[in-house]
Amino acid sequence: MAQLPPITISTLDLARLEALLDKQPDSEAVRRLEDELERANVVAPQDMPANIVTMNSVIRFSMARDDETFTKTLCFPRDMDGSKDKISVLAPIGSALLGLAVGQTIEWPGPNGKTLKVTIADVEYQPERAGDYQS
Repeated sequence: MAQLPPITISTLDLARLEALLDKQPDSEAVRRLEDELERANVVAPQDMPANIVTMNSVIRFSMARDDETFTKTLCFPRDMDGSKDKISVLAPIGSALLGLAVGQTIEWPGPNGKTLKVTIADVEYQPERAGDYQS
């Protein structure tokens, strides 16, 4: 895999994600997300750049294996309701999206040993940009 791009997360997302991970059984997905949190640049929510993927952001992204663009909300597992427009932060693609900026690409281990190559096209909605720190 290529070198991982820098990522940025908020202190609020960090606290919520660490609490979530404390309750999860050990798994590869949990370890990968823990590794991402460990390497992240952490900033106060009000200092979050507007082009960064945070929890509950609506993101438009593409995957290298096809020409399709996806629009999804990155959410906590508790908020998954079967909707096709949501993706859990514990899903391989979810943990890959967290903290990336518009224009960044990441290669990330996906299901069945395949590598996912994801590029962020836009952050259509970001709670921090909207002043919503409760999401």
